[in-house]
Amino acid sequence: MSHLYLTLKLMHVIGATVLFGTGLGIAFFMFMANRTRDPATIAHTARTVVIADAVFIATAVVLQPLTGWGMAVMTGVSLFHFWMRATLVLYIFVGLCWLPVVWIQTRMRDLAAAAARDGTALPPRYFSYYKVWFALGWPAFAGVIAIFVLMLWKPQW
Repeated sequence: MSHLYLTLKLMHVIGATVLFGTGLGIAFFMFMANRTRDPATIAHTARTVVIADAVFIATAVVLQPLTGWGMAVMTGVSLFHFWMRATLVLYIFVGLCWLPVVWIQTRMRDLAAAAARDGTALPPRYFSYYKVWFALGWPAFAGVIAIFVLMLWKPQW
């Protein structure tokens, strides 16, 4: 195997690790901050989460299809194999879950920051956003795990 292929593969594995690990970490810290019901704690955590999404997850989101496509071209793997098509569909599905989550996180951050600044409780809209944020996380994580399964097992249906 060429050094370029192995470099692409390493970047692909690191990207997948960053996507899953950072996503799981973000979910954990937002969940724990939300449990406090403290606007200052939530605002601080949400600021960090929004930055992590922009720096780590957005970078990995771009890296994954580029490195995957590069490896497919180098090895002659068709994008029309079942496992490749299913992976791409799931990747788009996960992205469609993630994009609203990014927007929701910024709204949650802003609402928590305003409540902390004004010394008020979190508004009901914050909790509505949180419910949607929480609900979108489950199918996204299931989708990423399904992508891992497809990438590792490469079923030929």
